[in-house]
Amino acid sequence: MVVGAEIGHDWPKFAANLQVLSGIFLRLIKTIVAPLIFSTLVVGIASHSDLKQVGRMGIKALLYFEIVTTLALFIGLGTINLSKAGVGVAPPADTSSVSSVVNAPPQKASDIILHIFPENIAKSVAEGQVLQIVVFSAIFGIALARVREEKRRPMLAFCESLSETMFKFTNIVMLFAPIGVAGAMAYTIGTMGFGVLGNLLKLLLTLYAALIIFALCVLLPIALLARIPLKRFLSAVAEPFSIAFATATSEAALPRALENMEAFGVPRQIVAFVLPTGYSFNLDGSTLYVSLAAVFVAQAAGVHLSFGQQLLMVFTLMLTSKGVAGVPRASLVILMGTLDSFHLPAWPVLVILGIDQFMDMARTATNVLGNCLATAVIARWEGELVEAPMVESAEGL
Repeated sequence: MVVGAEIGHDWPKFAANLQVLSGIFLRLIKTIVAPLIFSTLVVGIASHSDLKQVGRMGIKALLYFEIVTTLALFIGLGTINLSKAGVGVAPPADTSSVSSVVNAPPQKASDIILHIFPENIAKSVAEGQVLQIVVFSAIFGIALARVREEKRRPMLAFCESLSETMFKFTNIVMLFAPIGVAGAMAYTIGTMGFGVLGNLLKLLLTLYAALIIFALCVLLPIALLARIPLKRFLSAVAEPFSIAFATATSEAALPRALENMEAFGVPRQIVAFVLPTGYSFNLDGSTLYVSLAAVFVAQAAGVHLSFGQQLLMVFTLMLTSKGVAGVPRASLVILMGTLDSFHLPAWPVLVILGIDQFMDMARTATNVLGNCLATAVIARWEGELVEAPMVESAEGL
């Protein structure tokens, strides 16, 4: 990351061409996600003797996700109302470029629910629809668990072999991670520079402060209450966190997060279910960001929103963000698509766009951190968190 930032600052023209390095890395990662989720989830469910636990675990996970994301929403609201970062922002000269995007019709509740279920699994895989892949894999795993042993064993063996192979595939791809991360940072700094932070520093600092408050006042107490060994946990999440931060893509961190959380001591059937599901329902950083950005837009436009109106808008944003694939700046698209229904101008989004890459890095990394913690908490809740790391215990034997 440091080398990439230095290249972007010193040789911006050369750095502008380095996006191809991060593009290669992200393409390779996307080939891993679907087969890895499918194989690990099917094995976790089909080889599990108690299907009732799978349902119980799903209810606990959704309850946890909604509580934590609601807390993130209120922290985002509180910080932007305190800092008033949007007050006094001047509109850009040309605001026509956002009109076509904002005129997109807002999602209805039925659209959001339908989006959860796949109509074509090949299409879901091609589009990177993580939640749809999870739903298909979960139903496939339940169906396989209900098949007779002699019919189940060959498919289960295939999925176990596929899972192990994809973890090895991940290790090979991760050798390219430092180059991909350097390319992403070089491109960001080379094309945008550090100067873009000048007049938008207040907004950027507000987001980073809100995310730090969220981590210290929500995630840390949850980890302590669940008796999560913090030193080992931070060691396990360091690599997926840094990959998510540099690439601003949750998807890039998913394979390594799955592997590291299993090594941390979370059983495979829990990590394979909770982590991918959290990518749609536990977007802590994105939820905090959309609440903060929505009020920023209103402040920049000089529109006063009552606390009730602010709550209505951010709850709408939180619902419409469910099921969004882990792609860069997906939250910005959701934000722009919702503003029109609340009769707010879109030009402040152009202002945010100038520093959105830096904001996206922070909120994506927070999403990954929150999802990794969720898997550990659910495992503890189920009484299945292994106290000693699997790797160390295997070496000890």
